[in-house]
Amino acid sequence: MDRGTVWSWALFDFANSIFPAVMVTTVFSIYYVNLVVGGEGGEGDWWWSKALSVSALVVAFSSPFLGAVADRTGARKRFLTFYVGLCVAGVLGMVTLDAGMALRGFVLFVVANVGFESALVFYNAYLPEIAPQEKRGWVSGLGFGLGYLGSALGLLLVLPFAQTRRFDVVWLVVAGFFVVFSLPALRRLPSGGGGDMRIGEAVGAGLAKLRETVREIWGLKDLRNFLLSYFFYVDGVLTIIAMAAVVASRTFGFEQDEIIVMFLIVQFSALAGAFALAKPTDWFGPKAVLNGVLLLWIVAGVSAYFIQDKTTFYVLAVIAGLGLGVVQSTSRVALSALIPKGKEAEMFGFYALCGKSSSVVGPLLFGYVTLLAGGNQRPAFLLLTSFFVIGLALLQRVRGGLDRSVAS
Repeated sequence: MDRGTVWSWALFDFANSIFPAVMVTTVFSIYYVNLVVGGEGGEGDWWWSKALSVSALVVAFSSPFLGAVADRTGARKRFLTFYVGLCVAGVLGMVTLDAGMALRGFVLFVVANVGFESALVFYNAYLPEIAPQEKRGWVSGLGFGLGYLGSALGLLLVLPFAQTRRFDVVWLVVAGFFVVFSLPALRRLPSGGGGDMRIGEAVGAGLAKLRETVREIWGLKDLRNFLLSYFFYVDGVLTIIAMAAVVASRTFGFEQDEIIVMFLIVQFSALAGAFALAKPTDWFGPKAVLNGVLLLWIVAGVSAYFIQDKTTFYVLAVIAGLGLGVVQSTSRVALSALIPKGKEAEMFGFYALCGKSSSVVGPLLFGYVTLLAGGNQRPAFLLLTSFFVIGLALLQRVRGGLDRSVAS
């Protein structure tokens, strides 16, 4: 395991984390819902839900195919670089937004989010290549830990501009941060495999083999059961991340700067959780860690339905944040233990398919339930909690591959 390569890989998590922290969770979501779209009765929530779902749909159905192409051509780094550029281009385009430009904001966010999420497919696929199985929990936790540190730093950088409503500067900071800190990974990571096909040949081969790959995954019982479980519980996680700032603003009355400060603290609690459970993931196996974290999220989801004041919501957000980095980091380790060797990008593409196709459903249902309730978001909290319950139940069907013996 080359430590320089590992740290360069982990630094990419640091680089890209500013995008979900600022664009998805805190600043842009509120800016788009309240200022760009405006309106009452959940109209802004509905537009934002559609933007999240459309971008997730694009990633869901392109990732498995493009992952297979990357494996066959050795073009993993080229795909990673392209999607970083696409994300940055979408963010830079947001400096042209103003009130009433709901459609333009929708398109720009979809472009940026597709770039961000697609880049993660090829980034995650490097994990089995750069770290042996017994070290992947630590390496994955390192990435997510640095990621939450990057989120916190990114929020601190944009806070003064968000407070003074200089949103054009916020978007420029996000784009610059992503580019600068992703350069070590884009320079140092290997090309991504020994594929000997040209891209044109790989496209044809990928289309021809797509159905066969689905059958292969379906035949690997533990991999299939894990992906089904992941489909549900990550839907709850991603929807909460995407809607949290809107919930804090609409239901609990947080102001923009209060939201940023709250999420700064949540980032540090998530960082602590990611680092604290990195080694236990290697010791006890990812399944045991995921079981505990999903139980934590179920309790948090039910509690959120009943609480009324800012302070209690604040405490609950910090507690839930402890499991935020863990559930994503440990899921990445779990998949890496179950996939056949030589098909990393392809299988991480299906991992994205499960995550992103499910996250088409979550935001749409959240927005629709809120719309039906006349803007009341509380019924949607229980809907999301049910996703964690289903995911936890399905995870128990994974009988091998994720226990302590695999990590040892």
